[in-house]
Amino acid sequence: MSYKAGFLGLIGQPNAGKSTLMNYLVREKVSIVTEKPQTTRRRVMGVWSTDEGQIVFVDAPGVIKADKGLNSFLAQEAQDVINSSDAVLAIVSVDEKNADDAEKIIKMVSGSGKPWAGVITKSDIQEKQHRIMILKKMIEEAGGKAFQVTAKDMDADPENREALLIEFLTLLPDSPAPLYDVELFTPHQTRDLVAEIVREKCFEFVHQEIPFTIAVRILKYDEEAKPCPKIYAEILVAKENHKAIVIGKGAENIKNIGMNARKEIESLLGEKVFLDLKVNFKEDWFNNKRIMQELGYVRNNEE
Repeated sequence: MSYKAGFLGLIGQPNAGKSTLMNYLVREKVSIVTEKPQTTRRRVMGVWSTDEGQIVFVDAPGVIKADKGLNSFLAQEAQDVINSSDAVLAIVSVDEKNADDAEKIIKMVSGSGKPWAGVITKSDIQEKQHRIMILKKMIEEAGGKAFQVTAKDMDADPENREALLIEFLTLLPDSPAPLYDVELFTPHQTRDLVAEIVREKCFEFVHQEIPFTIAVRILKYDEEAKPCPKIYAEILVAKENHKAIVIGKGAENIKNIGMNARKEIESLLGEKVFLDLKVNFKEDWFNNKRIMQELGYVRNNEE
């Protein structure tokens, strides 16, 4: 087989398991994962390289409909991932709320004109096993090849992972060389990964609907500081009363967010870090074009 390389977009409904799948295939935690939908806000890329080729996975936000603010950005980001990818995966879960949700994703991907395949996730949910064949049939009738992944595979079946990667590589075009350094598992800057880790911990320790209106920006990242790098981050909330909730009684929440984020950042970097978190209120920041631009939630053609 000739050398192949390209971008492979992951498209699915919110909480379909796109981020978990990409992390599994890349074997690194590139995209943050929570049980709450719409965790992924902008495309996240993970890189897998082999002697035969290189796959740049692009984890897109869950497909939604919206025409303003942050949700509009999410909707457009997912569509643009399809447009800019060399090939696409339709990620459909056995626990989709209804068949129309899965059908919408399959039609969206199969109608893109790009090489594609379907991946059925969460197929180990016992009470929904009957849906596997239904989804498989939907994918195949649309002209795609169907694959499935379970949590069990991700924990203990490296052969299945390798088989999937080889299959996905065949979807990509021939290339004279890799797109990124073969030693990389992601092209994203460290400060972006750090901001996402902090945001993930906000999802874990702040409940109700508040995490959906939280953003994180890195104010300062001093890699040369001694005795360890120093990171200063700001957690933005959209309502004034949310600030106290994020901080928590006796600052318990913010301590948990900071401690757990710091541990994961240290694991990512392979060294100790100092992490300072502040919580600030910016009313309806997700409708503020300037703040959205600072956070990277505005597309280039909208600037």
